[in-house]
Amino acid sequence: MTKSIETDILIIGAGPVGLFTVFEAGLLGLKCHLVDNLDKIGGQCIELYPEKPIYDIPGVPNQTGKEHIDSLLKQIEPFDYEVHLNQRVDRIEQSGDYWIAETTDGISFKTLNIFIAAGAGSFEPRKPPVESPDKFLGKGIDYAVRSVDKYKDKDIVIFGGGDSALDWSVELANKAKSIKLVHRRDDFRGAEHTENKMRNFVASGEIELKIPFVIKSIVGGKSFEGVEIMNFETKETEVINCDEALFFFGLSKQLGPINDWEIDLNERKVQVDTEKFETNQKGIFAVGDINTYPGKLDLILCGFHETTLAVQEAFKRINPGERVPFGYTTSNKGLQEKLKVSGS
Repeated sequence: MTKSIETDILIIGAGPVGLFTVFEAGLLGLKCHLVDNLDKIGGQCIELYPEKPIYDIPGVPNQTGKEHIDSLLKQIEPFDYEVHLNQRVDRIEQSGDYWIAETTDGISFKTLNIFIAAGAGSFEPRKPPVESPDKFLGKGIDYAVRSVDKYKDKDIVIFGGGDSALDWSVELANKAKSIKLVHRRDDFRGAEHTENKMRNFVASGEIELKIPFVIKSIVGGKSFEGVEIMNFETKETEVINCDEALFFFGLSKQLGPINDWEIDLNERKVQVDTEKFETNQKGIFAVGDINTYPGKLDLILCGFHETTLAVQEAFKRINPGERVPFGYTTSNKGLQEKLKVSGS
């Protein structure tokens, strides 16, 4: 059954620029809904480099990707917004001046303004190089953890060597019946402190580390039974019977359904003007790394500038003929009090 929601701005992407759009919209009294294909807020900052320092945020000498997202979430606390994760906007159509956008989870948004803040595109999980990798998707095979309870008292095999594989191995160690972490080499790409936690669990016997192994096949007929792994050096194989297998092989960047929205593209990026950062489709804006224009730089701070101007135009579309109530936060006493309460 389709759920219908009307909102001032629909934001596709819950990374830094999408979150800052909520702030700028909130300053003008506009409500936002965000949709993201990932299972958590933060986009690339959280999924790809949560522990990596960022040095080019004005006024912030040094901040990790996670700290940056946490700060943005704190900044937008006073404002009206909702986030919809684990789904993407699959199709859009025009209805008068409005846009109707439908997600893969059956939510239909009616809005005058769509902001594409999808970074380099929608992130899709890299799938294991085996036959029919999605045959048991959601029934033994997953690329993300959506509910920790699903893995309680289960025999689990986790594949990968990055932050996600390490994070979930550690998180589930005290909840699962057993965990085997499979990686092709004894060298991990995740945060050092998380790797140390994982190795402590290995030493205590709560995690079994399978090195150097790779996935060979998924085992099962009518239902999932386990995985077959292969020693990367000797080529010997081994079948592991398990309840669940999690694959964390990273993400690939895809434009996805944006390709079908009749939006002008330039080398797989969305073409926009430099006044409103609007596409060739009225009411559809593209901000951050997803867009392109002469002189474009793929920096977070550039995305902040772009969405600030785009929100001004969104306000005009919602309130035709009205002056945008722009004012400095340093001189707006009411807003100062609202922000102060949030920050206290």
